[in-house]
Amino acid sequence: MRLAARLRAYFFAGILIVAPISITFYVAWAVISFVDARVDRLLPPAYNPERFLPFTVPGLGLLLLVVALVLIGWLTAGLIGRLFTRMSDGVLARVPVIRSIYGATKQVFETLLSPERGSFKETVLLQFPREGMWRIGFVTGAVPGDTQKVAEGGLVNVFVPNTPNATAGFLVLVRPADLVKSDLSVEAALKLVVSGGIAVPGSTPPSAGRRPG
Repeated sequence: MRLAARLRAYFFAGILIVAPISITFYVAWAVISFVDARVDRLLPPAYNPERFLPFTVPGLGLLLLVVALVLIGWLTAGLIGRLFTRMSDGVLARVPVIRSIYGATKQVFETLLSPERGSFKETVLLQFPREGMWRIGFVTGAVPGDTQKVAEGGLVNVFVPNTPNATAGFLVLVRPADLVKSDLSVEAALKLVVSGGIAVPGSTPPSAGRRPG
């Protein structure tokens, strides 16, 4: 029984080593293959490098896509590009249904890719969905205007992620006085949420008297 327990421990240790590496390489390969397959269809056969090579070049489509995005970004940074962007924004803003999808998608990507600010400002703890049940949340900003008059001290936007899919969750508007600032970094908190509490970082518990700024 002692030998069986040791072999079982070795087996699970092997899974912990191999599984994350294998899944990471599989997902990366799947993304590269997906992009390559679509870019190859757009390339004229005369300009496809695989026509002149005796082997396929994995990642070529992804490389061409990156180059194309860089060129598009370079073109839109100029005067003509900015005018074209304004015109396209104006046209899409007048199309029902499409304007909602386009506006929301653009705002999400601008938030995620903005170099001036991060998507999440800080990690906090809040009682949600009821008192006595604490959840991890991320302060994302504040809605200006009359929304700040609802409660004394104003309200801040807090995204409360779900487990294990941290991209889904709830947006709640909470008074800063009802939040407790956490010592966890955003990255460490996301790992904790995604792992269902298994990946516990080695940090000290937050103080109950500290409030987010």
